[in-house]
Amino acid sequence: MAAVPAELRRPQERPERAGGAKRPRREERPREERPRDEPPAEPGYLALARGLLAGGAPALRGPAPARPAGEPAGDGAGDGDDLLGQLIRDLNEINEVPFFDVQLPYELALKIFQYLGRAELGRCAQVSRTWKILAEDEVLWYRLCQEEGYLLDMSISDHSCWKVALKNCRAREHTLKYNWKNRIGAVSQLRYELGKVLCDVHSWDGVVIAGYTSGEVRLWDTRTWDYTAPILEAVQGPGDAGPRPHVSFVRINSSLAVAAHEDGTVSVWNLLLGREPIHHYQHNQKIQALALGPEGAAVATASGFEVKVETPEDRGFWQTTATFEIQKLVNFLNLVPDVTGSPVAVAAAEDIVYLLKAEDPGKILHSVYGQPVTCLDVSAHEAAFGIKTFGWLLNEPNQILLYNLETNQCLTKVGNSIGDFTCVNLHDSPPHMLVAGNKDRKVRVFDLRGGESVCSLYAHQLGVSAVQMDDWKIVSGGEEGLVCVWDQRMGTKLWEMHARHPVRHVWFNSHSLITANIPEERNPRGSSSADDDPAVHRKYRGIIYSYEFSGEQLAGDSVLPICRSSYDELTGYNYNIGLAMPYDSI
Repeated sequence: MAAVPAELRRPQERPERAGGAKRPRREERPREERPRDEPPAEPGYLALARGLLAGGAPALRGPAPARPAGEPAGDGAGDGDDLLGQLIRDLNEINEVPFFDVQLPYELALKIFQYLGRAELGRCAQVSRTWKILAEDEVLWYRLCQEEGYLLDMSISDHSCWKVALKNCRAREHTLKYNWKNRIGAVSQLRYELGKVLCDVHSWDGVVIAGYTSGEVRLWDTRTWDYTAPILEAVQGPGDAGPRPHVSFVRINSSLAVAAHEDGTVSVWNLLLGREPIHHYQHNQKIQALALGPEGAAVATASGFEVKVETPEDRGFWQTTATFEIQKLVNFLNLVPDVTGSPVAVAAAEDIVYLLKAEDPGKILHSVYGQPVTCLDVSAHEAAFGIKTFGWLLNEPNQILLYNLETNQCLTKVGNSIGDFTCVNLHDSPPHMLVAGNKDRKVRVFDLRGGESVCSLYAHQLGVSAVQMDDWKIVSGGEEGLVCVWDQRMGTKLWEMHARHPVRHVWFNSHSLITANIPEERNPRGSSSADDDPAVHRKYRGIIYSYEFSGEQLAGDSVLPICRSSYDELTGYNYNIGLAMPYDSI
């Protein structure tokens, strides 16, 4: 039998030592006895809490030592609860924030974080728990909401989480932009057949006012689902038994509605008080222009060679604030917004532009003989108007002049076009921007800082009649009745809508659009003043469109127009059947 190697052999038990004595074990170190007056070692979490409260974080080398058997836990537990409670309170109200190797007060760290944007605050929130608390402070996100133009009329206490509020606002803006670009929304036609032919339209913040050849003035509030508003009543004198004169101009702002008729009468209504006018005055001649400021209670009218400004006094009684004598007939009239004290008006009379102030009447802002003004718009400090030059005779193109209303100096001249500028929008445009329409069928956007053209769009077939822009889109209306929506940055047309008559009014905000197609002829062929059937001339009457792109308002699409009526009209005629009672009550 072969021998088994020694390393594979099973080890045998070693023989016991002589005398049966076993091998002595290694000597154990004697346990050091703790002095009786020394306090017991505290648990590890208490040491960590004490270190954090002292301003530093002690390193934990190992598990906390166990409490000796039989030692009462009353005192240690009480200290732990107190320290943990104080630690939690201090973490909720951090007094110092670590910036690398520097400890800064919370207020100073918050001041530094105010210079960061949304993305930077999100990255800082991932650094540490302390920076996360600081980066999600409500003050920072409230400031970002205000800077980006959201919820401007709210205070910081109106929302519990401004970060979520900003996120919701941005998501809503993205949805609105997508709906605008793809024409997703609801469209309604604002008609009033009993008014016959549409004469003039104006709007403010979704409230539309319209005047008709029947002499009636109608309101619509497009902010509500049923689009209902009253018919404003005019002052009737003892000799006014016949038909009322046509409405020439209508204007509306946040509190007032004004209408001017062809016989020179002007009526003013307060939107909060009811249908009865609060003021009424008369001109001897036909009114050429009507102006109402965006805010405040001031009305300016031009009739013949006279411009009159009416305002209410402290007790609410209206009076004539100023009367100005003009050398020529006024074509355009605007009130300067945001003016303290007496109202200031800008009037264009053929080739002269006046700055009308009570303390300096008849101030001429611009005058060049033989160069008439073709359009006018004003902002708080500037006035822009188009000038028609001599053209090919002196090889001088038509331009838009921008004047400073405080210094009365020309700031810049923009646009070099052969055609006449027919409309200009300065007040509703972004800062340092201006948009204008021309008879050469183009829409032009100008940067007023350098006097350069940002973009030029070949928009319409018969010239541009109305235009407005914001930071990314342009809405233009043409003489052929076409409404076009443009992407200003890409210079491309998004969509268009067509109606029969020229577009005379365009207004939009972030979620709605209002356009008005107003006919040129007030008395169409085949009509008569005694004709009481408005359905005969339906295609000649003009139309108002209201577009709604907000996702919250799209539920009205499923409601038929017949069910959105006010049910005030009990008679029925072609294409407009009014119910005898509200649909919900049937």
